[in-house]
Amino acid sequence: MNLNELKSAPGTQKAPYRKGRGIGSGNGKTAGRGHKGQNSRAGGGVRPGFEGGQMPLYMRLPKRGFNNFRFRNNYSEINISELERFDDGTVVTGELLLEMKMLKKLQDGVSVLGNGTLTKKLTVTAKRFTKSALEKIEAAGGKVEVV
Repeated sequence: MNLNELKSAPGTQKAPYRKGRGIGSGNGKTAGRGHKGQNSRAGGGVRPGFEGGQMPLYMRLPKRGFNNFRFRNNYSEINISELERFDDGTVVTGELLLEMKMLKKLQDGVSVLGNGTLTKKLTVTAKRFTKSALEKIEAAGGKVEVV
């Protein structure tokens, strides 16, 4: 006997349940959703944690402990490959990137990521550099200035 000759015993494989396939199926018309109401509609239902308008449990409980959300730094990120459009010897700053519409906003500074390749000698000033970005800029003969 080979694996391709194996067959399951008759009666062990049940046909899949097909909702909304006519009244004779026992689950036609409303397809188990009942009549009217929020859950009968497409896209209906409520989000997880919703308690019908009552103040949800997660909002009623006191908040404890430290959360870094208010104090974190948000950096605008740019890849090495995007710096390729500048000419040799250009000093690339956050303001220049904003001006060229390569960034939407500066936030807490610019972080340069090492995705892609760089062939031009650029002086890049930013708040943060990844190791690979640093190596690629210096390998191309450019300079890195941490602000």
